[in-house]
Amino acid sequence: MNPLRLGGIPLGAALGAALLAATATTATAAVAVPPATAAPAPAPTALTALTTEEQRLSGPVPQEILRRGGFADAAPDFAAALARTRTLPQAQRLATAEGQRLWRRAVDRAQGRGPGPERAGDLSRDDDRPLYWARLGMTRALREWKPAFRLSGPQRAELTGRVERSSRGQDSVDLPAGEQVKRVLITGFDPFQLDADPRRSNPSGAAALALDGTTIDTPAGPARIEAAVFPVRWADFAEGTVERTLLPHFLPGPRRVDVFTTISQGRPGRFDVERTNGAWRGGYPDNANVSRTETVPVPPGVPTVHPQPQWTTTSLPYAAIAAAATGPFPVHDNTEVTEIPAGADEPVDRPDGPTPGSTARAGGGGDYLSNEIAYRATLLRDAVGLRVPGGHLHTPVLQFGQGNTDPATGTVTDPEFVRNRLAIVAQVRSVTAVAVAAGRTP
Repeated sequence: MNPLRLGGIPLGAALGAALLAATATTATAAVAVPPATAAPAPAPTALTALTTEEQRLSGPVPQEILRRGGFADAAPDFAAALARTRTLPQAQRLATAEGQRLWRRAVDRAQGRGPGPERAGDLSRDDDRPLYWARLGMTRALREWKPAFRLSGPQRAELTGRVERSSRGQDSVDLPAGEQVKRVLITGFDPFQLDADPRRSNPSGAAALALDGTTIDTPAGPARIEAAVFPVRWADFAEGTVERTLLPHFLPGPRRVDVFTTISQGRPGRFDVERTNGAWRGGYPDNANVSRTETVPVPPGVPTVHPQPQWTTTSLPYAAIAAAATGPFPVHDNTEVTEIPAGADEPVDRPDGPTPGSTARAGGGGDYLSNEIAYRATLLRDAVGLRVPGGHLHTPVLQFGQGNTDPATGTVTDPEFVRNRLAIVAQVRSVTAVAVAAGRTP
């Protein structure tokens, strides 16, 4: 994901429960319904201020994407269902069910199922943007909702969290059991840098939609792919959204992953298998226009390695992936990092990876959230003793066609934009097949 900064002991299922409890403490405490005697009548519920992302939703580009993507009805339908809700448990069930429905609808559209163009819209079916903007419409509807019962701020936030997780596929990963099929988990990201160009798409999110629930043939046999998407927000990562999603599938059991790949958008014209990930947040603003410059924070209750390492390393078969003919874009085994060497004060670029005792300032994937998801996923891998191929893949930057680069005058799509996204998604599928077949790099 741009911007890039230039320059083991297996644990039991109890750890999963501990993580879920730790990352959901606030929500769990917030969902208790006040007894009927606590108040004689419902008081008006104060509305919550819209987030930065939700405020962008009213612009003409998001509205065009929703309309032409066939998702303009998602938020109004959800708002109407909320208006019929009379209790908190009903609202909780609705938030989860409608979030899951939105995810499934987006996956079906990307994979050619569902209604025809008259209802699905004329945007290319591989487009990830309708899901992003529809989700924001639903969370905005929750913030603007005036329920017929008392609803506290934390309770409203818990409902929003349900929509966020379920509409990203985070709670519907369904890897099969058995030895006949390999189990693969991939992740993508939302579009980002939307103040500069609200038309932006993220090919990693498009790949997640295109591949979720599919089975691909590999030299090692069939592989079932499950996918989830993550927000481009520092706070969500600090609160454990990555670990909460991945941990159940990293623990021992018949459905444990055989391969995992976190994916994001990276450099123009190339794929990169990022060899090393750093424990540093470089501060670039996220989709909420929030900046964080600090060591990557590990949430309480998360299985981790002590002391927290400055670096983690991919176990994807990087040499095999880089050497394979997977598609039109070259694939690089990227070994670059930025570090503060042991005993020094200033950062330096290292083309061949970190030196002993150094402090991380950027992994191969930079110092933004793509580096961070790779760091978190591989740190969790090491903490639970998961010995499978796993790491981060950067896709090429998805660019608009010639003559359509200015967001002030350009259109929301063009033929070259669609061709590039389709080519990137197809190559992600091919790279995944190579990773399954080649196995783990020690």
